[in-house]
Amino acid sequence: METEGAQTPRLELRGITKAYPGVLANDSINLKILPGEIHALLGENGAGKSTLVKIIYGVLKADSGDMYWDGNPLDIPNPHAARKTGIGMIFQHFSLFEAMTVTENIALGLPGRQNMADLAKRITEISENYGLPLQPDRHVHTLSVGEKQRIEIVRCLLQNPKLLIMDEPTSVLTPQEADKMFETLRRLADEGVSILYISHKLDEIKSLCHKATILRGGKYISECDPTVETAKSLAEMMIGTNLTAPKHTDDAKRGAVRLKAHNLSLESTDQFGVDLNLLNFEVHGGEILGIAGVAGNGQVELLEVLSGESRAENAEQLLFDQQPIGKLNPIERRKMGIAFVPEDRLGHGSVPDMSLVDNAFLSAYSPKKLISNGLIDTRKTTDYAEKIVEKFDVRTAGVSHTAGSLSGGNLQKFIVGREMLQSPQLIIIAHPTWGVDAGAAAAIHQAIIDLAAEGAAILVVSQDLDELFAISNRIAVIAEGRLSVARAVQELTIEEIGLLMGGTTGTADKKEIESVA
Repeated sequence: METEGAQTPRLELRGITKAYPGVLANDSINLKILPGEIHALLGENGAGKSTLVKIIYGVLKADSGDMYWDGNPLDIPNPHAARKTGIGMIFQHFSLFEAMTVTENIALGLPGRQNMADLAKRITEISENYGLPLQPDRHVHTLSVGEKQRIEIVRCLLQNPKLLIMDEPTSVLTPQEADKMFETLRRLADEGVSILYISHKLDEIKSLCHKATILRGGKYISECDPTVETAKSLAEMMIGTNLTAPKHTDDAKRGAVRLKAHNLSLESTDQFGVDLNLLNFEVHGGEILGIAGVAGNGQVELLEVLSGESRAENAEQLLFDQQPIGKLNPIERRKMGIAFVPEDRLGHGSVPDMSLVDNAFLSAYSPKKLISNGLIDTRKTTDYAEKIVEKFDVRTAGVSHTAGSLSGGNLQKFIVGREMLQSPQLIIIAHPTWGVDAGAAAAIHQAIIDLAAEGAAILVVSQDLDELFAISNRIAVIAEGRLSVARAVQELTIEEIGLLMGGTTGTADKKEIESVA
């Protein structure tokens, strides 16, 4: 890549400002992305990253400021105009129709009517050329999450983008799939494509990106070369303070078994779901059991049966403190001291149009005794909501604001805090730091570790292997509805877990894994 002085930026932003009631999301932000450059956009939750890329892609209109494309003034009124200009975006959550084929899904995202046979050939050519193997006639519901992401990338590549925006692209990938994707992105950059890359995984930012722009509180803070920084220094630039890594109490003694699953099976009610097949595991008091796996391998069904939203085939398949709970509903389980953080924070973990006070009440009314004489104790509930906001550093204009007004990461902090401050005896947490910045992730990890040290049993379901290795005592892998034997983290490597996540038999022992590797 040539020096910046010798090149006209592919995209340049000058003084981009966007305000919402009570919040200045983008405050006069400047940004330059050169041709062939992989440029990271870093910042805490609520720093303004999502607002900025939505302005670039035409989803939002800036209040003020200018954009330039190859040195010429640029106006992007909508995503169609962005794509026509040469800007493609791959969102964190895929927009695919499960019952349709790869070709049909890609055709829906392209302008005009397509000759499906010709399109299938183009898909095959591009997917093979860029190391993104796809079968055009496969139905999407039969694909892994990594393969689904390839569809989104190939759909963008078919439109010959000059700038590709990627939002948390590796959050659903195995380590092996992420490595393959990085190879593709480096090749695209070598061919002159600019890439704006958003991720909270700072190690991959260091290995992949040429430059990084740091945002904090809606303001431009600095531009740096991530290859000469450490993950810690990048995180500290994002949060503006020193970052403290979570301290694991490795010498903590395990208590008695709190949660036990015995031959737990469940037939999924979802047409495209995954049946659970004879799962066996235990979680002790004072222990954090991590369950890894690529999305779509039975995690949803496991979380539903653990929370009580689905019932086990018989009550004895799930025991809590030796009591059968397999047939109990969520309220009955909560009354026993079980808390739950679901995967979907909007709609499942919270009601978007309700205030934070009301959302605090939803799961905590019984454990925190928020009902008095049959009526909601408003003062006590408000105090509890404010305590969550304070303890977990939730950035909000006030607890009377709706859950939907928070950024994704701040809402995640609120929901995790709401459950953990109930002092549960057992807590099941799905993706505790999904979309959460490094500083907040470290705080949540420490809170989980502290709760375990107090004797609680904790089960964490996550696709983030760094997270699981940082906080877990033991890790198991779920793949195609089967669960591997849980092993101590000291006996495992990320590569071994990645192989199991990719479909190696869930009952494989260490020798079997090594033979596959």
